[in-house]
Amino acid sequence: EPAGMDYFCEQVQQKDVGRRMQVGQELLEYLSEPARSPDLEQDQQRLDKVIDELTGWVNSSNFKVALLGLDVLGAFVDRLSGRFKSYIGTVLLALIDRMGDAKDQVREQAQNLILKLMDEAAPPMYIWERLAVGFKHKNYRSREGVCLCLIATLNIYGAQPLILSKLVPHLCTAFGDSNSQVRDAAILAIVEVYRHVGEKVRIDLTKRGIPPGR
Repeated sequence: EPAGMDYFCEQVQQKDVGRRMQVGQELLEYLSEPARSPDLEQDQQRLDKVIDELTGWVNSSNFKVALLGLDVLGAFVDRLSGRFKSYIGTVLLALIDRMGDAKDQVREQAQNLILKLMDEAAPPMYIWERLAVGFKHKNYRSREGVCLCLIATLNIYGAQPLILSKLVPHLCTAFGDSNSQVRDAAILAIVEVYRHVGEKVRIDLTKRGIPPGR
């Protein structure tokens, strides 16, 4: 009997690390072949439950579980594309937290999944309207990560799909952050914004009372 969504719905709730590692691999295989997973969307509540549980994996203190959770959620995004949109709010909060992780690999993978969401599940600005809370995150690495994520977004999509006037004020606030890495990342992000929109941003910064020297 090949594993189906009922099986996964039960198994993703396991707390044992070894079991999670095994189930995660099985789930990746199941998602990679549409022919093997015809029941993926048969039961909406069951799907909701699986994605909720996997979001919990992303928040795991075990970095291997967190990375696997990020991988599996990425596989769900590949399969569901626009239909993943309803999960973005929940998943993004976990990703903002993970951008503050102590491990580079986890931070990177969290950012990659955010960019994948923009590519496959919803427009970039839809994501940014929910991602902007990260500028105020209690973890300085998460605040830095959001600035770096904005740079990556501009590099991929340019300024066209973004409403930068909604994001620049957050960067201005970050110029005064208590952490130097956040301040540096915010400055790099503003430089990137400037590269795309030019003088408009300089005028905007002056209006916001940023000293001309800055």
